[in-house]
Amino acid sequence: MKIEGGCHCRAVRFEAEVEQPPLPVLACNCSICSATGFLHLIVPHEDFTLLSGSEALTSYRFGTGAAEHLFCSVCGIKSFYQPRSHPEAWSINAHCLDDNLPLAVTQFDGKNWERAKHALDEGEGQS
Repeated sequence: MKIEGGCHCRAVRFEAEVEQPPLPVLACNCSICSATGFLHLIVPHEDFTLLSGSEALTSYRFGTGAAEHLFCSVCGIKSFYQPRSHPEAWSINAHCLDDNLPLAVTQFDGKNWERAKHALDEGEGQS
């Protein structure tokens, strides 16, 4: 199914093809996800289209620098970004979707990233 979303001021807009709800999302407890309340909906690059706002995006990297956090330079919202955990996909913030869809939330222990990523790869996520 097609979903749409974006930032608060609507400068950044995207659409993506996803499975039928409930949408599988990750709730991470790392420093940046905890501070922003980001809920990760992982979407392969080929299923994501940035409709508008590429010129409004600003980039932030920290730690290993592998993840590229993309924020709207107008309103400051991170509606999607390139995660370290899924280099072949975008992570969309489920809170930034236009529609309030049912979610299936799995916890991701980003404070212990290496162990959590291994568990995720092995299908040992916690619901």
